[in-house]
Amino acid sequence: MYVAKASSTNQANKKAEVNQCPVTFTLHRIGGRWKALILFQLTAGPLRYAALKRAIPAITEKMLIQQLKELETDKLLIRSVKPVVPPHVTYSLTEAGKALAPVMRAMADWGIKFAADGAYNECIIEDAIEQ
Repeated sequence: MYVAKASSTNQANKKAEVNQCPVTFTLHRIGGRWKALILFQLTAGPLRYAALKRAIPAITEKMLIQQLKELETDKLLIRSVKPVVPPHVTYSLTEAGKALAPVMRAMADWGIKFAADGAYNECIIEDAIEQ
């Protein structure tokens, strides 16, 4: 695994950019291939791991686990574990995560409106948007 040098100019520039621009800060938290999709699914309410995996079938288990951990570290979601066997783990949005719901809705609306081939099924998206 590659570890970036803490003293590199690129790392310093990246840190300065994230701290100086609110858009960059937001994109740093929700950007990437999977985070926005995970957050979007959770706007409908708490979900268990298997439900998230079913909602995003193209994501690998390793990547889903990694992205969930990052979103939890960034305080955008809460991982709740019930002490039963097997463990009952539920993921839900924090207040900061819930505040992103209008952003997720706007992104979905924009995608539906400007998709080149109109391939998006609004019915699938409506379930997550309703709340």
